[in-house]
Amino acid sequence: MKLSLLQKLSRRERRATQRIDKANWSGQTPMITPPAIQIELADRVQATNAGGLGVIQQMVKQLGLTESINRICPIFKMHLPYSEADHVLNIAYNLLAGGTCLEHLELRRKDEAYLNALGAERIPDPTTAGDFCRRFGIWDIFALQESFHETRLKVWKQQPDSFFDQAVIEADGTQVETWGEHKEGMSINHKGQWGYHPLVVTLANTREVLYLWNRPGNRPSHERAYLFFDRSIELCRRAGFRKILMRGDTDFSQSRHLDRWHQGNVQFVFGFDANAKLVEIAENLDKTVWKQLHRKQRTSENPRNRRPNTKEQVVVEKEYKNKRLEKEFVAEFPYSPGKCDQTYRMIVLHKQVSVTKGQRKLIDDSPYFFYITNVSQAEKSAEEIVLESNKRCDQENIISQGKQMGAFAAPLHTTLSNGAYMVMASLAWNLKCWLALSLRESGRPQQKTKLKAEKHRLLRMDFSTFRQTMILIPTQIIRSARRLIFRLLAWSSSLETLFRLQDSLNLPLTT
Repeated sequence: MKLSLLQKLSRRERRATQRIDKANWSGQTPMITPPAIQIELADRVQATNAGGLGVIQQMVKQLGLTESINRICPIFKMHLPYSEADHVLNIAYNLLAGGTCLEHLELRRKDEAYLNALGAERIPDPTTAGDFCRRFGIWDIFALQESFHETRLKVWKQQPDSFFDQAVIEADGTQVETWGEHKEGMSINHKGQWGYHPLVVTLANTREVLYLWNRPGNRPSHERAYLFFDRSIELCRRAGFRKILMRGDTDFSQSRHLDRWHQGNVQFVFGFDANAKLVEIAENLDKTVWKQLHRKQRTSENPRNRRPNTKEQVVVEKEYKNKRLEKEFVAEFPYSPGKCDQTYRMIVLHKQVSVTKGQRKLIDDSPYFFYITNVSQAEKSAEEIVLESNKRCDQENIISQGKQMGAFAAPLHTTLSNGAYMVMASLAWNLKCWLALSLRESGRPQQKTKLKAEKHRLLRMDFSTFRQTMILIPTQIIRSARRLIFRLLAWSSSLETLFRLQDSLNLPLTT
């Protein structure tokens, strides 16, 4: 970063800090007392609220995402005037710029400053974007995701060697509700929710969405999951990962595929149904094989006293049934599922749960939870396997983010078209992940540590926070003969990171 730019950022930060310092209070109260307001329309100056899109576009151009989409996923016979990448990026940029649905494209296409920021004469309207999604067949959706993989591999190639130690692939299903009545393929699930039930496959290392496949709302979570696990394994091997681990809940412990994955040197940790046979084996285990499971407690430098648990107080007062976890014990035994020739480790977690109703104690509930794995005891103990499986809960956070940002939605009227829209919209999430991974860890050891922490913070950041801090920045757009200038009009604490990202993107890619 240039010294002059760093000095400007420091001055802006000092001014902002001094202004909010209590010691500099002028005595004004109430604080919110605006003077007479006059609203005018600028004649020459154009500005957009999505200035951070400049860095996103710089990354897209560097990675050649536009060319990959147009080459691998040809939908049109002729580009009049839009190409496939125009439509895909238009939907992704809409979510990044603050939109949450397909109709918000109408706001984007009438924003002259936004069009100038994209370097576009015009962009597709909601109707045209919907028509594009309806053109997709099954293999077109596969091809679109393969075009993303070509870009993804370039991003992964820029990472340090330790990045390729192990790839952790996770899969889960989620319900995408819809209140429409004429949507083809929609169905009702066991909870009475109408909509679709897409399968989502993610990479836990980077929180990227690897595959997304839309299905009717009453389909089981694991349906066709093995196909996407296989394709994800192939992708990670192409990237150069030395180990591959798969995680999933009980629906994904597909016994007939475990031997094949095991023979292919792929590790797995799946939940397993607590059937009567397994419960009987667990109950007959010798008491000496059980070990108490101790989970790490969050610690703080300045711990505070816990506030009263209001919810539990209400449960006790109303004499509702109250379940409280007291202790957890873990053990393991060898087990071979009915459709397997190999024998695997079956980890069993036994929870001691006290059940009360008001002040009265009822019969305690002690459920069993089972996990099947081919990870050896030398690598991970039974306790570590349980904790490893629990890490899968972060995928639920990713799916929740997709719903909040509008990526997991069903604005169209067929299963395939809604699936195509979800894939395009989820690209916005992947662009966030790729931007975080584009931050180069270079410089002195102290600076490398700082950049590594910043990269981790960006990867873990919620989409709404990322959009507010890194994208929605008031920016003046200036068009010259050979370049597009994004002049940021407001200071925020995230600008230093933004400029570091720009410097990283100006460096050539590792080939």
